[in-house]
Order: sequence, then C-alpha cells, then structure tokens
Amino acid sequence: MDANIVHMVATALLTAVKVAGPILVATLLIGLVISIVQSATQIQEQTLSFVPKLLVAALVLVVTGSWTLRVLTGFTRAVFESVPTLLGS
Repeated sequence: MDANIVHMVATALLTAVKVAGPILVATLLIGLVISIVQSATQIQEQTLSFVPKLLVAALVLVVTGSWTLRVLTGFTRAVFESVPTLLGS
C-alpha cells in the first residue's frame, strides 16, 4: 500500500512538471531575451518584461491547452481508478 502511495505522489509530481514545463520554459526564455535587450540598451524598466511574459504564457496556454487537458484528465482518471486499491478494498 505504501508503494502505491509513493507511486501516486511520483506520478502527481511528474504530471505537474509536464503541465507547467512548457509555460515556464517559454516565459524563462522570453525573460532572458528581454533582459539581454535591456542590458544592451540600458533600459531598466521593470514593467517592460511583464507584458511580453504574460502574452507568451497566454499563447503557450492556448497552443498546449488541449494536450494539457488530456494529461490532467488522464491523471485524474488514474487517481480515481486507484482509490479502491489505496483504501484496501
């Protein structure tokens, strides 16, 4: 039973990384590009990087939204299907 719980937690963490990964990587890359441009031009405006990051995150969410929904639905089904096993029934 402990092995089932450990497996479920590991699956939950992997699912979280899969779902959040594309958005985090995209915003990290756009933030890096904007930081390089700000350093080169010596424009140190804090709000300049916020809007592009927000737009990129929204774009990535629109592009990967159906895949993200499938991953989360599959994980949720796996959790509900394993509830009787976790409860010992």
